[in-house]
Amino acid sequence: MQETRTFSDKIFLVIKGILMGAANKVPGVSGGMVAFVAGFYEEFIFSLRRINLNSLKLLVNGRFRSLWYYTNGRFLSLLVLGMVISYFSVSLLLDYLITHYELYVWATFFGMILGSIYYISKDFEEWNQRNIGFVLLGILVGVSISFLEPASQNDNLWFVFFCGIIGVSGMTLPGLSGSFILILLGNYVLLLVDSVNALFLTLSDVATFDFSFTHDEDRMRLLQVLLVFTAGSVAGLVSLSHVLGFLLKHYKNRTFAVIIGFITGSLGVVWPWKEAEFRRDSQGAFLFDKNGDRIIDNYDRYIPELSAFNTWLAVLFIVLGAAIVLWIAFVELRNKKNHE
Repeated sequence: MQETRTFSDKIFLVIKGILMGAANKVPGVSGGMVAFVAGFYEEFIFSLRRINLNSLKLLVNGRFRSLWYYTNGRFLSLLVLGMVISYFSVSLLLDYLITHYELYVWATFFGMILGSIYYISKDFEEWNQRNIGFVLLGILVGVSISFLEPASQNDNLWFVFFCGIIGVSGMTLPGLSGSFILILLGNYVLLLVDSVNALFLTLSDVATFDFSFTHDEDRMRLLQVLLVFTAGSVAGLVSLSHVLGFLLKHYKNRTFAVIIGFITGSLGVVWPWKEAEFRRDSQGAFLFDKNGDRIIDNYDRYIPELSAFNTWLAVLFIVLGAAIVLWIAFVELRNKKNHE
């Protein structure tokens, strides 16, 4: 499975990991979609499938070199490196842009999804009645998810573990946003904001040999939550990859049809023209996270005024988003032809 990759291939794979990490951070956007469009989705899924009992035996027996090749370690490590870089760089930039230029960020991602739908659909050759039905099923699921009402925050560790399993779907299922699902489960702020901030502060304290955080009950609880969430994410990533690997092997066209539907259905989540609805308590007062930001409950979508300047500027960003995706797909296709 381990492929020979040039230095430029490795750099580009890290960039793909950065894009996956950024996509996973944005509610409504799927990192799996990046993998699908960039042409390494199947390798990604089948590499994850190699994390199984055989790889565990290799690890226990100390056969690290064999484990590296068996699990396609170079490929996975470069992707993970990109995601880590993204989480502490591009993701922070996205937080700023969404806060100050929300319409144009959503418009860009909306265009990226449109470009993805076009790119994937044009190469799909099995447009029969059955597969069209699977596409419609995927669209129905995607659109239905976008209109669900979010639950309340819950830091029960069993529920957090479940959130990890479900939330990781954005990496393995193109079109299903793990971040948006966490919003629906009520734990987006807890798991992707508060817990991550607690980890960052803890690493900063450890770097200065300050261990006073061990007496901070809130910090230790958040670290415990993050640990359980990570364990659930790993369990979900491995289990979902085995299911998807089986489906891709035996029902590839039908699986691709559902994925096209999921991606199309996700357009409802990233519709640029929307206003955030913020969570309130029983008295109607706004609820805030630990950073002092209001907690988003859901979005109220509307049709924009065609005469407004920012509407046409947003349309320009939609075109830009589609162009970015098609450029990534073109570069990937050219690289494949150069290797043949």
